[in-house]
Amino acid sequence: MSDIVGSIWWMIVALGLLVTFHEFGHYWVARRCGVKVLRFSVGFGKPLWSRRDRHGTEFAIAAIPLGGYVKMLDEAEGNVTASERAQAFNLKPVQQRIAIVAAGPLANLILCVALLWAMFVIGRHDYSATVGKVQGLAAQAGFAPGDRIESIDGGNVNTWGDALQAMTKAGMDQRDLEVQVTDSQGSQHTRQLPLSRLEPGFDQENVAGLAGFAWQHQLLPAVVQQTKPDFPAAAVLQPGDLITALDGEPVRSFSDISPLVQQVGKRGGSTMIEVDRSGERLALDITPVWFNDSANDRAYWSLGILPPASAQAASYDAIQRYGPLAAIPAAFRETARLGSESLGMIRRMLTGHASVKNISGPITIAQVANATAKRGLDWFLYFLALLSLSLAIINLLPIPVLDGGHLLYYLIELVKGSPLSEKAMAAGQFVGLAMLASLMGLAFYNDILRLVT
Repeated sequence: MSDIVGSIWWMIVALGLLVTFHEFGHYWVARRCGVKVLRFSVGFGKPLWSRRDRHGTEFAIAAIPLGGYVKMLDEAEGNVTASERAQAFNLKPVQQRIAIVAAGPLANLILCVALLWAMFVIGRHDYSATVGKVQGLAAQAGFAPGDRIESIDGGNVNTWGDALQAMTKAGMDQRDLEVQVTDSQGSQHTRQLPLSRLEPGFDQENVAGLAGFAWQHQLLPAVVQQTKPDFPAAAVLQPGDLITALDGEPVRSFSDISPLVQQVGKRGGSTMIEVDRSGERLALDITPVWFNDSANDRAYWSLGILPPASAQAASYDAIQRYGPLAAIPAAFRETARLGSESLGMIRRMLTGHASVKNISGPITIAQVANATAKRGLDWFLYFLALLSLSLAIINLLPIPVLDGGHLLYYLIELVKGSPLSEKAMAAGQFVGLAMLASLMGLAFYNDILRLVT
């Protein structure tokens, strides 16, 4: 229940901030161009609070917090007196109308850069792209546990998220990747990841997993929580011991233990188990025993170490942080990168290379808002920046009823020297509403499908 309330709250906070900034862009440029603004509303429906300024603009917070709007004096919206014609939006030169409409998406773009700047100054904590386990294509390509991915196709990889994005794009495009790694011994290697060999119809949301990667931070730590009575581990190990090696082989996660125990058992005799006990490194002698697990109808070699009852989140081992000045170009670079990623995804969906399952709606937005807010201010700022950029890009799509559709009308007017006919604009509005409704329907469908699966 708390997650539902949190998701709704953080979605309202996020959308309220981004929509307010977007509409303020329209409002500010409209006022600079001499257009009379009748209402600046955050949300739709009946105003819960409102006031008027000395220019006659009503500022309102409405009951439905899923958007907002700026209402300007316009002959298409109602009667305009002769004394106010100079302040009507539709009677302004087309260049000014273009500036007013473009100001909303531009405001979101500026906000994106500002949010990323703040995030970089604070420092975004994350996990490194360190490989925990490999199988399938990754193992065939030579990747090994402990490999840290440094770059993919020449692009720097700072976090595992960077690696996921690069692999996802390449998987959609069915192309191979050149990956630079530093192995657990500190040596550098170049490996070729053959993503062109992924099976047709693969899950595009899990390219790295299908390629055979499991990341180090996702694995359960090899910490002893409990042992079975009368088994070898009970006499040698203590709760809290971190197992670092067994039989001379490194142990990076709890799942590494069983295969090594089976190996020792088949060979026979005892072995050394290395542990970190409260900062002290110990090497202890231990001998596996043969165990008949009648409850699960199987038998195997065992030390008697029970698996962790619960998984704790791994500690962050990567951070992106800059000084206030260095964060400025970093924020612009990240905005450009995210914009390129978003436009590339739209292109792939239009060409059929990316699934329309990648389209998300308000339910997913609410869940991500809540999740990032829980992770900390750095991640919530990143989420807000990405959402602000997405709002700018979506609004610039040439779909009537969106800012991009209006810009298309005005560009046509600029070229032909006269406005489009009311009939043509009405038809465009109808088509735009149909397209927008279809897009929203698909987004809701994807959201619900994610919830039930």
